[in-house]
Amino acid sequence: MRPLYPLVCLLMAFSRPALAQVKNPDTMTELTIADADTLDAAWQYDTGSAEAILNIYEPLFWFKGSSLTKLVPLLASKVPSRANGLISRDGRVYTIPIRKAVHFQDGSLMTPEDVRYSLMRFMLQDRDGGPASLLLQPLVGYNSTRDASGKLKPNAYRDAARAVQVKGDAVVLRLPKPYAPLLSILAQWGLVVSRSWAAQHGDWDGSEATWQKFNNPEKQATAFYEQADGTGPFKLERWDRANHEIVLERFDDYWRGPAKLKRAIIKSVPEFGTRKLLLQAGDADVIYASELQYKEVAGLPGVRIIENQSSVEMNPVVYFTFKINPVGNPYIGSGRLDGDGIPPDFFSDKNVRLGFADSMDYAGFIRDVLRGHGTQATGCIPVTLPGHNPRQKTFHLDLAAAKEHFQKAWDGKVWKEGFRFTILYNQGNNEREVIAEILKRNVEGLNPKFHVDVRPVEWPQFLDGYNASKLPIFTMGWHADYPDPHDFAFPNMHSQGSYPLAQHYSNPKADRLIDEAIASTKAARRRKLYFELQRIEHEDCPHLLIVDAVHFRTQRDWVRGWTNMPIFPDDPYGSYFYQLWKAPAAKRERR
Repeated sequence: MRPLYPLVCLLMAFSRPALAQVKNPDTMTELTIADADTLDAAWQYDTGSAEAILNIYEPLFWFKGSSLTKLVPLLASKVPSRANGLISRDGRVYTIPIRKAVHFQDGSLMTPEDVRYSLMRFMLQDRDGGPASLLLQPLVGYNSTRDASGKLKPNAYRDAARAVQVKGDAVVLRLPKPYAPLLSILAQWGLVVSRSWAAQHGDWDGSEATWQKFNNPEKQATAFYEQADGTGPFKLERWDRANHEIVLERFDDYWRGPAKLKRAIIKSVPEFGTRKLLLQAGDADVIYASELQYKEVAGLPGVRIIENQSSVEMNPVVYFTFKINPVGNPYIGSGRLDGDGIPPDFFSDKNVRLGFADSMDYAGFIRDVLRGHGTQATGCIPVTLPGHNPRQKTFHLDLAAAKEHFQKAWDGKVWKEGFRFTILYNQGNNEREVIAEILKRNVEGLNPKFHVDVRPVEWPQFLDGYNASKLPIFTMGWHADYPDPHDFAFPNMHSQGSYPLAQHYSNPKADRLIDEAIASTKAARRRKLYFELQRIEHEDCPHLLIVDAVHFRTQRDWVRGWTNMPIFPDDPYGSYFYQLWKAPAAKRERR
């Protein structure tokens, strides 16, 4: 390099940093790829909804910084422990003092009765495929308010009412037996809503006489579907579903003090090219960018990439539906094994599942799509949690083995007749699209009679198909509800878990292992049980595990305050806006 003249050096030494102009300094705009499904804290079970909800509503506790174990109080004034006397010696009674002088966004005062109502509503609403089991299991000892035939359990209300009581300024939880992850569950799911607001807007009034009317409701039937009244730092200004955006405005009477931002916008923009252009123009501050798009965002002027962010998730995972709902289902062709479709029980044949398992290029996906960032998943429990078995047997690309399995499937009829069905993926999720295309290419290459169609749809349509068990194969992921191996074992392998319910997959031995592991307080015993569970998982092949991954965040360099919270919905792409603000990024002038 040619040396600089002394005068130039002198001028550079004394030049002051120039400040890049911040666009829309009071508003933070985040572009994602999935619309919210609902704003009801008791209904939502997807990251698109949860991110908005956790900016409007608050739980009793939250995780300190990036920790997965340390909790700080939010709507509770203290975190219970045995040391402070708020957890009984036998681990079955939790006393949670509730913070005073906290107001809902409609101006009303939050009380312990609102907390009790919120926990009971969460359990008793109990929609199909929803999150109610997260509190039902520890607080009443069963996973659903309905029996196997769908009939309501007559004592469900009374069991919930006994488990959650108010004593003075505290809420007291009485458990049938100790449940170690309870506080972590409450930190994510103990979101508090207003009982009076709910009743005024036609939702459950909290009484025993009316709870059954509000059990397992239709998504849009709840008062909280598109309205909100929380205690959090942002209020709902509007949910514009036509334009795919949620607009939040600052709650100036927020109990911790108002946010620095006046407004936050979460907008779904499935097309990456559009997200990138808006980021470059400064009209977006944070965007979702997958590993496939890393090279297109790295090095952009004014853009900061924050790499190697850990997460507590298993994503993506390819799930097989063992009993597909054929009613009005366009994704299974003729509905028969005749070369033009598949029967509803197509994937109940293990050889079909193994054929797809041996057709997936796991190593190639990690190498070429994820830039080598991550390792092949060895079980449903991620590498960041205890119970993960790094030596568990895994599948790998083996087309010869895949062919053998397909030739055996359904007594040879699959190979002879062929099949056709559709794999959907949520529009904008390029990694899931690539997985679908890999399976399509490799499976179709085995037999010209095999046809796998791949089609994108918007997130709500995808979720509707998933909830109705209409998707033959679906690729989704699991972001931790709370950081404990049970939270991955149960939703992925237990017959009452979210994915097995949609798949109609059940293995009684897996259920017993999961139930025994959560009841045990001995780490070594739990580890042994989870290792055995993951062995069964590989043997049954109800799904294809792809990767334990790390991620990166893409944001303008004027964004301030972001820290990695691995447990936050859609982390590191999602944002807890209360901690964020915008300030000019210093940039050295050239002269």
